[in-house]
Amino acid sequence: MTIMRVKTVEQSIHDAEAPEFRLRRVLRAVDLLGIGIGAIIGTGIFVLTGVAAATDAGPGISISFVLSGIACGLAALCYAEFASVVPVAGSAYTFSYASLGEFFAWLIGWDLMLEFVIGASTVSVGWSQYFVEALGSVGLALPEALTAAPGAGGVANVPAAVIALLLTIVLVVGIRLSAAVTNVVVAIKLAVVLFFIIFGAFFVKAANWTPFIPPHQPPEPGAVSAPLEQPLISTIFGQTGSYGLSGLVAGAALVFFAYIGFDIVASGAEETRRPQRDMPIGILGSLAICSVLYVLVSLVMTGIVKYDQLDTAAPMATAFQAIGAPWAVGLVSLGAIAGLTTVILILMLGQARVGFAMSRDRLLPVWFAKVHKKYRTPYRITIITGVVVAIIASLTPINVLAEMTNIGTLFAFVLVSIGVLVLRRTRPDLPRAFRVPWVPVIPVLAAAACLYLMLNLEGWTWIRFGIWMVLGLVLYFLYSQHHSRLARGGSAEEPADER
Repeated sequence: MTIMRVKTVEQSIHDAEAPEFRLRRVLRAVDLLGIGIGAIIGTGIFVLTGVAAATDAGPGISISFVLSGIACGLAALCYAEFASVVPVAGSAYTFSYASLGEFFAWLIGWDLMLEFVIGASTVSVGWSQYFVEALGSVGLALPEALTAAPGAGGVANVPAAVIALLLTIVLVVGIRLSAAVTNVVVAIKLAVVLFFIIFGAFFVKAANWTPFIPPHQPPEPGAVSAPLEQPLISTIFGQTGSYGLSGLVAGAALVFFAYIGFDIVASGAEETRRPQRDMPIGILGSLAICSVLYVLVSLVMTGIVKYDQLDTAAPMATAFQAIGAPWAVGLVSLGAIAGLTTVILILMLGQARVGFAMSRDRLLPVWFAKVHKKYRTPYRITIITGVVVAIIASLTPINVLAEMTNIGTLFAFVLVSIGVLVLRRTRPDLPRAFRVPWVPVIPVLAAAACLYLMLNLEGWTWIRFGIWMVLGLVLYFLYSQHHSRLARGGSAEEPADER
């Protein structure tokens, strides 16, 4: 028995076709684009753009988006190759299992489960805040006891729980309905983003872009943060402060959150009609579209309002207020609600598919992998995901929910990039509908860029990440290592009583 045993590509595809676990293949390239854009455009563009501009990069935040987009683009090429070779649910987990082995597959699957659940819970709380504000604007105020967590002055955040549960129903009913809902909502928020870019362009003042990259500013005397509150690379090399070239990189590490989502497209490979053709289109296409929109939004936003005034929860609304167009704030709220809705939906979709794949491989109890007879969706793990997200979102203040999504996703990108190199060497015979160009240069650059962005995250994030991974190691060695299908030499068709 070895923890480095590899599940072959042929095994993964064979297991996906087992009647007990077969999912319905209904997704097209346009649906994958919708899923990617729906997951990417959300909190990042509506909130983080202003925060990163004000605290790290100034107007140069557009360069930060380019830097982060390049790192994501390199990783996206690796994801596209894997998704075309291994068109199976599970995304980075499945890819790692086929290349790096079971131990690394477990680590990345365990990591992604936390990222998706915490991310969906956090966004659900944000959705609730926008929803409550929208109701208040038309005179329908909800009692604070029902709109805030216990630690934030309430009893439970009911809207946050309700939206998570409603979207759980959508996911259980079927991937076709999920894709249809996503496509409609994506159209709404794309319209809002384009409106902001086109309308706001008429009010841009070039003076607000000067200096485009503000000079580096050391921390004020007496205002030095604790080492663990600084980016890890600053703690190691002793460089602190904001703006300048280091600010551009710190801004890139922060707005990386805005790009998270294209990788979730890969989790739908098993439900795609023509995955070898459509997965690369969905992954690379959604990333390219959102990258262009992010750069344009950041340029317009910092052109309308001086960058040091954008450290707000709603920088787009701040920009509209600055140009005397308060009527447009409602449109921003509509776009934010639409954007956050699809982010919650797709994060829970990604979590359910990763959990489904891990359960099918017996790294988690196989009971979770049960597929609904009518809807052909992994309904048990989906319902559990929705309930957990609803509980966390209703009882936890948004400032307490750990922002660990970036480090986990970057870790996944590093492993997937390395996995491409490993699979090219160990299985050169596999048909590849899409191939990463310039191997090994692109995968190495992807891994290095993502690792560097990880080093620009604060020390506390690394500690929380380490604690979660240690818990995962304990579970793996106590349960998963001994129960995995490869450990038992089994296949998908196992006795029904194990299910």
